[in-house]
Amino acid sequence: MPFFQEPPRLGNQFDDDPLLPSWIARHVGADDPIVGELRGLGEVAVEYYGKQLLDRENEPVLTQWDAWGQRIDRIDVSPLWVEAQVLAARHGMVAAAYEPRLGAYARTHQFAIVHVLGPSLDVYSCPLAMTDGAARTLLGSGDRALIDRYVPRLTSRDPAVMWTSGQWMTERTGGSDVSGSETVAKRDGDGWRLYGTKWFTSATTSEMALTLARPEGNGDGSRGLALFLVELRDANGRLRNIAVNRLKDKLGTRKVPTAELTLDGTPATLVGSPSDGVRGITPMLSVTRTWNAVCAVSGMRRGLALARDFARRRKAFGALLVDKPLHADTLAGLEAEYAAAFCLAFRSVELLGSLEQGASAQRDADERLSRALIPIAKLTTAKQAVAVASEAIESCGGAGYVEDTGLPRILADAQVLPIWEGTTNVLSLDTLRALGKGGALEAIRAEIEKNLAAAKDPGLARPVEATRSALAHATAWVTEAMTNPERLEAGARRFALTLGRSLELALLVGHAQWCLDNGHGPRLGAAARRFAQHGVDLIGDAPLDDTRLLA
Repeated sequence: MPFFQEPPRLGNQFDDDPLLPSWIARHVGADDPIVGELRGLGEVAVEYYGKQLLDRENEPVLTQWDAWGQRIDRIDVSPLWVEAQVLAARHGMVAAAYEPRLGAYARTHQFAIVHVLGPSLDVYSCPLAMTDGAARTLLGSGDRALIDRYVPRLTSRDPAVMWTSGQWMTERTGGSDVSGSETVAKRDGDGWRLYGTKWFTSATTSEMALTLARPEGNGDGSRGLALFLVELRDANGRLRNIAVNRLKDKLGTRKVPTAELTLDGTPATLVGSPSDGVRGITPMLSVTRTWNAVCAVSGMRRGLALARDFARRRKAFGALLVDKPLHADTLAGLEAEYAAAFCLAFRSVELLGSLEQGASAQRDADERLSRALIPIAKLTTAKQAVAVASEAIESCGGAGYVEDTGLPRILADAQVLPIWEGTTNVLSLDTLRALGKGGALEAIRAEIEKNLAAAKDPGLARPVEATRSALAHATAWVTEAMTNPERLEAGARRFALTLGRSLELALLVGHAQWCLDNGHGPRLGAAARRFAQHGVDLIGDAPLDDTRLLA
């Protein structure tokens, strides 16, 4: 009989997760109704993973002209994306964050749903992240008319009512550096019209978008930009003076209809003041960067779930891969990276919820912490997601490199995470700016120490020491480097990643101790010990003269 390898299979994506059930039990409660909800979604995730594999070759299609020569610029998305829109609304992948029952833990509920279900929906998380960010931005604007018109749609559980939102910031002049934006806003009676080209607009099938433009007469730079809301289509479904130039041919996230647009008199509504619009999108960035971190850990979870199951089905050299010491060691190391990343991502989630709901005294402390922790979480987990995805598909051998197994897509999609919403370097510099405002580094130290102080189990002593040592080195380095701007900037990535990995290990230690104390077993203690061995302290100056020679 010829041999055919069994493919890896998914189990329930809530029950099989080594972290999410205990995190929910700790922060929401083991008997809360969301546990049953998430378990049900774990089965839905398995069902839609199967649909995802069948839908693999369906990608967005742009039809610019109809048969009679009319410009229509219609984008048709994949069948799975059509279903994902309904699922996302019904299961509250945005709405749950805005529902009052769980208070500050509404965000934990929401992102638990995203974590379980998101990896089976072909990056439909992209428009959902921007939708969530738009809702939070509008709520923060204080504009009652805009809030009443749009937020109920953005946060609805009714698929017939819910809208999604795009986010149009990137132009040919730059991505993270929006100061050179060329889109112009001109007054038209009581309203505004926008003129310019947006080079990279994700989820262009959304009903609305938030975008930056420079009102005529405003000065150069980011302070001269204003924030605008655009409804994409008129009552007949036609784009409102928007031309879709092309869909982007991307490495990954290929199901996401990312387009290059030309705005030629597009009607728009001003959000906030006619200047300093970059400040207006700050709430959006906290939300979307948190989505980025959660999607990073959910992507890791999916890759590891398949790799672990494959190791229990694949025989090589006379034994199952899971029984091979080197293969088991490799998987264990990946699980430790996932566990640490999960704790940091979901601490960001908790912090976001606290900021949105917290009392004034706690809010001040949360703001100081979030100023640095959220960008650090985004940059750290994103780099881990790519590395873990690469190892996970490598652990499946040649099958991991073959497109129709679905495994390569995990790596290709992960690669967007260190790029979207600020590259690693950009966010490392953001971290330095956040620390420069005062109080943020002290807040990070307090967060780390609070978690380390909870550790009583002797098996956690080495991870505790590794964390304290890394944090002390990072603090000493940044204090000394402040006197040399070139040295400070050159080492910003190593510094930010050291803070990120220190936070991860401290949070993992804190959760491991809770699990030991509450009957959830010793597994996470093992994860903390293994993660500490991988290296937490990445501080180390490279000679600037060598950098100049090599770069």
